[in-house]
Amino acid sequence: MQGTIDGFSYGMVTPIVGYVMACLGSALGLRCTVRSLATGRTRKPGWLALGAASIGCGIWTMHFIAMLGFQVGETAISYDGTLTFLSLLVAVLVVGAGVFTVGYRGARPVPLLAAGVFTGLGVAGMHYLGMAAMRMNGSVTYAPGVVALSVLIAVVAATAALWAAVSVRGFLASLGASVVMGIAVTGMHYTGMAAVGVRVAHDAHVTAGEGSSALDVLPLLVGPLIFLVVAAAVVMLDPMLIMGDDEPAVRPAPRIDVGDIHVSLNADNNWGVASGNPGRER
Repeated sequence: MQGTIDGFSYGMVTPIVGYVMACLGSALGLRCTVRSLATGRTRKPGWLALGAASIGCGIWTMHFIAMLGFQVGETAISYDGTLTFLSLLVAVLVVGAGVFTVGYRGARPVPLLAAGVFTGLGVAGMHYLGMAAMRMNGSVTYAPGVVALSVLIAVVAATAALWAAVSVRGFLASLGASVVMGIAVTGMHYTGMAAVGVRVAHDAHVTAGEGSSALDVLPLLVGPLIFLVVAAAVVMLDPMLIMGDDEPAVRPAPRIDVGDIHVSLNADNNWGVASGNPGRER
């Protein structure tokens, strides 16, 4: 028997809240990655790790908030805790691999494309691993063409996000990029959900209001939500990230007058020498 699927059982509440979480994670990740480009080698891995974890937690949180609104009319839904946690781990690790690649290699085409494909496949894997964590009195089926489209969206979104992480400068530009990334992540999720069908067992029976066990999901969201709040606090306490001062200002080169020779150090740390009268302003 084909199950009756409702992906918006709470109306637009779950899509909107999920989208906001995706934007928050993306914004924090972008700012942390930008910060890593302006810091020394010792602190660079820390900022990249914080950015990767922020994006990964934001994507994962968006997925499971959206899943709160997913119901099958003929059967209750619960979630396997081990697979659900594993999907979170996959999200953070694959995003981390992509962020560290562009953080150290930059936005050159080959490493960017490789990191984008790997990260996109990982994000799609996180989504479908989270779907595999569902437990119900029935089986889930997928439309292959729509699944392929969702994976393509994930790869494109991941590549654009990694490019933005090392190319976008300024607070407002990063904010705009995070909004676009949130749309892409949310679009990937609901495209994947459009591929879902449920075949319910013949002996399945559920009374009204038992379509989904939200209590199984809510405790799992607490940790990532707390992490995102802490990450937001770290970013807010860093003046460079808030003011969008992504690159150090170029200071005028110092000039030393020795007799009638004027010596200056330019921005590329090369000495320039010019002759003239001592004390004469040039």
